[in-house]
Amino acid sequence: MAKLFGTDGIRGVAGKNLTAELAYQVGQAVCAVLQENLERKVRITIGKDTRISSDMLESALCAGICSVGGDVVLLGTIPTPAVAFLTVQQGCDAGIVISASHNPYEHNGIKVFNSKGYKLPDEMELEVERRILEDVAMPVKIGGEIGRCVHSERETHSDYVAHLISTIDCDLSGLRVMVDCANGAAAATAPQLFRQLPIMADFISIDPDGVNINADCGSTHMETLASMTVAGKYDLGIAFDGDADRCLLVDEQGNMIDGDKVLAVCAAKLRREGKLTNDTIVATVMSNLGLHEYCRNENLALICTAVGDRNVLEKMLEDDYALGGEQSGHTIFREYATTGDGQLTALQFLCALAQSGMKASELVSCCKQYPQVLINVTLGDEDGAKERVLSSDALWDAVKEKEAELAGEGRILIRASGTEPLIRVMVEAKTDEIAHKTATDLADMVKTL
Repeated sequence: MAKLFGTDGIRGVAGKNLTAELAYQVGQAVCAVLQENLERKVRITIGKDTRISSDMLESALCAGICSVGGDVVLLGTIPTPAVAFLTVQQGCDAGIVISASHNPYEHNGIKVFNSKGYKLPDEMELEVERRILEDVAMPVKIGGEIGRCVHSERETHSDYVAHLISTIDCDLSGLRVMVDCANGAAAATAPQLFRQLPIMADFISIDPDGVNINADCGSTHMETLASMTVAGKYDLGIAFDGDADRCLLVDEQGNMIDGDKVLAVCAAKLRREGKLTNDTIVATVMSNLGLHEYCRNENLALICTAVGDRNVLEKMLEDDYALGGEQSGHTIFREYATTGDGQLTALQFLCALAQSGMKASELVSCCKQYPQVLINVTLGDEDGAKERVLSSDALWDAVKEKEAELAGEGRILIRASGTEPLIRVMVEAKTDEIAHKTATDLADMVKTL
């Protein structure tokens, strides 16, 4: 059977393979499955990012949910982690996010949280998927049993911002920050958040028009933020992605602070506070060798999962760990959130920075960054393209040869993207030159397969 749900919900090009019709069916199926399991009427929150297609998909989801008797709480434009938080706070049975995160505006996605703010369980996703793909008849309601939509933006946005502020207890006065909202969901909450703090904050990429989300801005394009942070003599630059579940940073010298360095700094903070469970960080196989070295030097355990914040969170829940994340900027603080939260991450880092009395560049120097090259190889749209490449014996023979050349002073990781038709080739090595050549050679081979 074909699949709708990938590693991060349903993704596609809006109007092409992610249509209003499909969104309507998803709304119906999610609501119907929930109501059958709970044996009562359900309430579902819906939040969205700033893509031009988000309004269309929101309307279709609402119609689908209401058609089978569910009620909807519309949160408007709001970060993904806010939907998870507010679903729990509002006592709703599920939450739906309309976003394609860091991808270009043409793309969009549908992601579902359960009543506890965690991503929808696999078995429920499979049942929703089955009903849609097998065209199972939906329990459409009539008369007074049809669901209703309630708009709840202003008060819920304020509730979310208040929650974020409650997670820190330190003096941030005197800090100056530049914030890049990626013309995305952070534009709806970041100004309210930072203007309630005793810091001086300026903002860029805060005027979404439906098509400029992630366009040469945000956590995937940090050049402008870096130059403005240096030119304006800010203490820190802060960059979010389109749905604000990621946060990457820039120090006062314009150097990027990635998720690995954030994990190192925040792990030290949590350990000082007695909150770093079992002195352990959960990361992924993409984490830089520098983070491994930092953990060894600080007697911390580093557990690496497969790529994806979902895998990180599952491991954190399984063994009750407090901190985890990805190099790409998803950082999970389990005490305060059920998913990665970019604005929460920014606050926690700012608190560590203020407490240290150091400059950002000095604070993150504890965690080295070894040269790492990542090349994304775009594949065709045909079914099975990723599987065909990753099953090639020739490719893995070439990987073994390259690993032998690195002689234990580097590593190679080749994997398929969970959300795009890409094969990702990552190489770490002693020098940029070695890493780049090794990655280029392997990427060129992938293109031939």
